[in-house]
Amino acid sequence: MKARKNPYAKRLKKSVTIRFDRDLIAYFRGLAVETGLPYQSLINLYLRDCAAHGRKLTLTWTAGKTTN
Repeated sequence: MKARKNPYAKRLKKSVTIRFDRDLIAYFRGLAVETGLPYQSLINLYLRDCAAHGRKLTLTWTAGKTTN
């Protein structure tokens, strides 16, 4: 029996550990309540949209603070 490649392999998600600020999690959890979607999915959709549109963050470093 020959193994065949999973046609959905490119769409599979990979688990990673990432640390977010509490207020960011609270924001997306609030959106989750409004939309009925899990907050992790909302974060994924938002980041996917940023990547698809080539959005880049502009940061200015001053006296230990960041602004965008």
